[in-house]
Amino acid sequence: MSRRTTAPIREVLPDPIYGSVVVEKFIRRMMVAGKKSVSRRIMYDAMTTMGEKTGEKPLDVFLKALENVKPAVEVKSRRVGGATYQVPVEVRDNRKEALSMRWIIAAARKRNGHSMSEKLGAEFLDAFAQTGAAFKKKEDTHRMAEANKAFSHYRW
Repeated sequence: MSRRTTAPIREVLPDPIYGSVVVEKFIRRMMVAGKKSVSRRIMYDAMTTMGEKTGEKPLDVFLKALENVKPAVEVKSRRVGGATYQVPVEVRDNRKEALSMRWIIAAARKRNGHSMSEKLGAEFLDAFAQTGAAFKKKEDTHRMAEANKAFSHYRW
């Protein structure tokens, strides 16, 4: 990493079907080996199945699922006098979004199922209902921060 300047934040254009920047970011994050068309197809198939199962707009279900998985606090390691402490810190907005997307994708990939679109749709529905592996990851993160609240004075 350069010490002189920070990398410019690139503008992300919205996706063609839903017109949402968040959906496009999710598609890009889910992409493997540069296959964006495959990632798009998986995402849109998952969105249509979500819409059919819930009866609501797929974009609303997607955004609510992401919101339910976003962490408020996390722990970071801080070394003080030879000891390493897990210090709870608040999470920035762009990191909240990135973590929630990453957790949902990882949980969907670990699920048992037929296709990635089915697994992703099921994980979105679980996150929407505040259950599932991605939501559990958020709860574990919050529990870890709560347990280490005594070290919050080491925050930098």
